[in-house]
Amino acid sequence: MFDLDGVLVDSEPVWEEVRRAFVADHGGTWQPDTQSRLMGMSTAEWASYLRELGVRMEPDDIARGVVAEMADRYRDGVPLMPGAVEAVRRLSADLPLGLASSSPRRLIDVVLDAAGLKECFAATVSTEEVPRGKPAPDGYLEAARRMEVDPHGCVAVEDSSNGLRSAYAAGMRVIAVPHPRYPPAPDALALAWRVLPDLDALTPGSLS
Repeated sequence: MFDLDGVLVDSEPVWEEVRRAFVADHGGTWQPDTQSRLMGMSTAEWASYLRELGVRMEPDDIARGVVAEMADRYRDGVPLMPGAVEAVRRLSADLPLGLASSSPRRLIDVVLDAAGLKECFAATVSTEEVPRGKPAPDGYLEAARRMEVDPHGCVAVEDSSNGLRSAYAAGMRVIAVPHPRYPPAPDALALAWRVLPDLDALTPGSLS
């Protein structure tokens, strides 16, 4: 099971830039811990949170505005993580793959289409499609359900604190590939079954 943002796509800096500017442009105040709190939230959750920061719009309108800006950025090029395409293709040759992402469905599809990876995944889930975002396990559990596999037999690849907590709560073994700019909290990293330096180290052998 793969996460998307921060694992396959170096999108967290883009999300931060877009949401930070959106908050400033609409009367809100970005807080020092805002970015870390946002990581893993579903679209509905982070849109409501931005409203709490003082954005004078309804959450649905906040979500539409931010996602539209993200889609515009991706049209200029999807910032794939080094080794992402190779890692997915390497594993998909031998294993069924799923994806559980906090990104909205629109952006998941844009990324996988642009990278030519859509056919590599047996199931993809946006936390828009489940009751709760990360750190709740809902997205990972739904991906396992769609693939008709036992979550306890799955290995999840994550980078963020809330992502690690989510996959662990789903009963999966978790491989952490920490993002250098947004490293997970020590207590979240302690949940990892294995920590890898980058996606080049993610091989079928690293899953056993």
